[in-house]
Amino acid sequence: MSPSPEHPRRAIETVFRMEAPRVIAGVARIVRDVGIAEELAQDALVAALEQWPEQGVPDNPGAWLMTIAKRRAIDLVRRRERYTDKLAEMGRDLASAPPHRDEPADPDDIDDDLLRLVFTACHPVLSAEARVALTLRLLGGLTTGEIARAVLAPEPTVAQRIVRAKRTLAAKAVAFEVPYGPDREARVGSVLEVIYLIFNEGYAATAGDDWLRPGLCEDALRLARVLAGLMPKESEVHGLAALLELQASRAAARTGPSGEPVLLKDQSRARWNQMLVRRGYAALARAQATASGRSLGPYALQAAIAACHAHAHTYEETDWRQIAALYGLLAARAPSPVVELNRAVAVSMAEGPAAGLALVDALAAEPALRGYHLLPSVRGDLLARLGRAADARAEFERAASLTRNGRERALLLARAAGC
Repeated sequence: MSPSPEHPRRAIETVFRMEAPRVIAGVARIVRDVGIAEELAQDALVAALEQWPEQGVPDNPGAWLMTIAKRRAIDLVRRRERYTDKLAEMGRDLASAPPHRDEPADPDDIDDDLLRLVFTACHPVLSAEARVALTLRLLGGLTTGEIARAVLAPEPTVAQRIVRAKRTLAAKAVAFEVPYGPDREARVGSVLEVIYLIFNEGYAATAGDDWLRPGLCEDALRLARVLAGLMPKESEVHGLAALLELQASRAAARTGPSGEPVLLKDQSRARWNQMLVRRGYAALARAQATASGRSLGPYALQAAIAACHAHAHTYEETDWRQIAALYGLLAARAPSPVVELNRAVAVSMAEGPAAGLALVDALAAEPALRGYHLLPSVRGDLLARLGRAADARAEFERAASLTRNGRERALLLARAAGC
């Protein structure tokens, strides 16, 4: 044990937030119930709160939490007198199993508990909204408020979705597994969506004092790569992998020395990770090749937009007309107010701020964007470019009042002061 320089409680909360998804996934493999697995992970957190302030934070806190949670999971199974019965059942299954099974040989395909957790939480017995909320909760480690922000839904609604989803999975005795064949195909859309949302939460944190949460980005990127290996003929799987590789390539340039956000136009492109850029290009090429004459899906189109940014050596060289055209295709394939807001930014760069402002103003009445801080933030930027400093300042201040991320709030208030 080595003492932590942080205040013990804060250190424990930080570690738990980072490690909870792995702990829940590891325990769910034992208890076969994601709701119980989350409760056991919380028990491990309580144990940490009791012991770490006196003994210090362990050198490997994630392993410590996993050990405590798994011990309690095994105790729970034994207390329910199901342990021996389960072993006997497994023996019968092995004895009656056919000699050949249509399963991949790659051990990562079978043994990745996080991937099992994603597919379990994305089971068709749940509604699409419930799948997203539950997976963000269990795998992303997001609070109910953060999930509500990510999916643009009221917080009480999201809380109800999560509770009902856990009950449904338990009532239906959903297996904790990576499915095969048609079952996998039926769930892959939801899996892609939650991996994407988890990455986004890591790339631009909804709340807290940090602009980035690298652990979430790394988990999402790893899951996307594993999924691409699982489903090599699925264009959108490669499209998501390409998008995350290209977005992750900018991570080091997105914050300054003190952790403050750095906008795209101010980033040093020398700090972009060229290995990830090349991986992104390769994954995008696979997405295009496996589309087999069909139009690209939403993730591949977003990857193509990210590739446009990566191709430009400087911000000024960015092909904004091409990006605006790609956003037009994306809006046709996957229409949403957020896509339209991004398209407005691209149009403003290609055709001028007035053209972009017209598109943004048309979104003002969108219910999904009510309380969405990026709407006034974009509007403030366009107003500033049009020389309307007082109006721009008011929009930046409104955006700052809506965000719950401390770093982003400071940036928005600085932009307001600059007006």
